[in-house]
Amino acid sequence: MTALLTLVQWLSPAFPTGAFAYSHGLERGIAAGDVSDAASFREWLRNILHHGAGWQDAVLLSQALAPAADHDALDALARALAPSAERLQEGLEQGAALARMVSGLTGRALPPRMLPVAVGEAAAPLALPRGQVAQLFLQNFAGNLTTIATRHVPLGQTEGQAILSRLLPEIEALGTRAATASLGDLGGCALAADLAAFQHETQDVRVFRT
Repeated sequence: MTALLTLVQWLSPAFPTGAFAYSHGLERGIAAGDVSDAASFREWLRNILHHGAGWQDAVLLSQALAPAADHDALDALARALAPSAERLQEGLEQGAALARMVSGLTGRALPPRMLPVAVGEAAAPLALPRGQVAQLFLQNFAGNLTTIATRHVPLGQTEGQAILSRLLPEIEALGTRAATASLGDLGGCALAADLAAFQHETQDVRVFRT
């Protein structure tokens, strides 16, 4: 139980990775009117989880949890898969912050890596099931975007949490699939979110870094 609680702590909003500062392009989607209510946000989030960074990061995380994982190679792959400068920034800065904090707590020398690889490398000694780690990672990612949508669409708090709650079975299934996926299963097609990340780089008024 201590191992599970440790991972929950590392993935919680209170852990200082700065996740609150990154919208994953959602800020642009809201500004452009593509995300304007509960239904459009649910579709946006669901597409990212199934076809975008959600699935991709879950597979990379699962691979990073393997006993003989080549974390250097996985980190290089994760960087190469980032579709835009802001997505690369988002993964690198959060991953570096997580590695730095876990190093300070555990005394382990963890280098800065892209976030899913950093989480996998940090969590490997906890010996938790890969699927469980991926599920908690995806829930944390979805929860952060839900908080942003609640504040900036805006959605009611109950409405926002209801969307996240209804997606939990899909998050569970995605984490389970990622646990047995190979690098050959990587791929994405969340074009609206990817284009929003590009457009956010030059957006005039920005609250979030990405």
